[in-house]
Amino acid sequence: MPSPHPRLPLSRRGFLAAGAGTAAALGLAASPARAAGGSRPFGRHGSPAARRTPRTLYVDPRGRGDHTSVADAVAAAAGSGWTLVLAPGVYRERVVLDAARTDATWIGASEDPRDVVIVHDTAAGTPKPGGGTYGTTGSATTTLQAAGFTARWITFANDWLRADHPGVTGTQAVAVKVQGDRSAFHHCRFLGHQDTLYADSLALTAFARQYYADCYAEGDVDFVFGRATAVYERCRFRTLNRTDLTAAPYGYVFAPSTAGANPLGYLVVRGRIDSEAPDASYKLARPWVPSSDTTARPGLVVRDTRLDAGIDAVAPYANMSDSFPWQSQRFAEYRNSGPGARITVPGNRPQLRPEQARSATRAAYLGDWEPWRGEC
Repeated sequence: MPSPHPRLPLSRRGFLAAGAGTAAALGLAASPARAAGGSRPFGRHGSPAARRTPRTLYVDPRGRGDHTSVADAVAAAAGSGWTLVLAPGVYRERVVLDAARTDATWIGASEDPRDVVIVHDTAAGTPKPGGGTYGTTGSATTTLQAAGFTARWITFANDWLRADHPGVTGTQAVAVKVQGDRSAFHHCRFLGHQDTLYADSLALTAFARQYYADCYAEGDVDFVFGRATAVYERCRFRTLNRTDLTAAPYGYVFAPSTAGANPLGYLVVRGRIDSEAPDASYKLARPWVPSSDTTARPGLVVRDTRLDAGIDAVAPYANMSDSFPWQSQRFAEYRNSGPGARITVPGNRPQLRPEQARSATRAAYLGDWEPWRGEC
């Protein structure tokens, strides 16, 4: 499986100490552009002086592009079909791509996701200037509402840490909230702790299709969650250690909230789930039935994926609410491997039959949309 370029987790990387700091302070890889003294910040993706198309904007925090921030470039790119090329750097900001800016593409210029980091430090319980708190959705560093979005070689992060805010109880801190249909991520990273990757939709009746290929996501509690119809292909998921807990479970990898009318939820295929935490300290998933949609029937299929020892093989699933037991949801596995995939108790992890597995494919989930065509 191609490497999705993981690095040290946020809790050990010192993001907060670095603030908006340098790439070196954040442990980012040396890109060809930086190795050459920064003379080619946009690499083979062109430059402001030689644009590929009139609907391309170049973003560089050092001022060598059209804009120094992603948010400013998004604001300038009104309408559909814009491409943002992001030079290596740390973009400490919050970004919203609204639903009107369809078919946008964001490209990390160095083609290494460790080089381009969009990061902020807001949690659900963070006080708002005008009163109240941000809530889970409001905590997102990046919010992507538009259909047809594509990202390549970018890190989306939220570096808010519980240890630095002991009085805050709303510890959800979203790195990216994705709501648009036909949203694709190739070779991207999603870094955070609780609620890192919010794969969702714009409405209960909108079955947003999303595709994640060769990506890396890390976190601890429900760090891949939401109601999207999402395929995660050749992705790596890493569960983080926790010093604030002394007993398992430390957290949960997936928390889908699939609408009851949607026949498909999350599909994880040919991936890997590993851990820096003690063995059996994490659950594979728990169902999220939100108060806004008590008819939800969370769906998750994990197939042909290696589950390392961090996953509790004896009881891999748990309830978020006893009113909605996981056994009543749409959870299943197929041909998984590794110590975390062992079937130790009859009935503790439903398995697809071969004829059912033939329908658990990216094509079945995504229909006539084929974002894997022309993958890099």
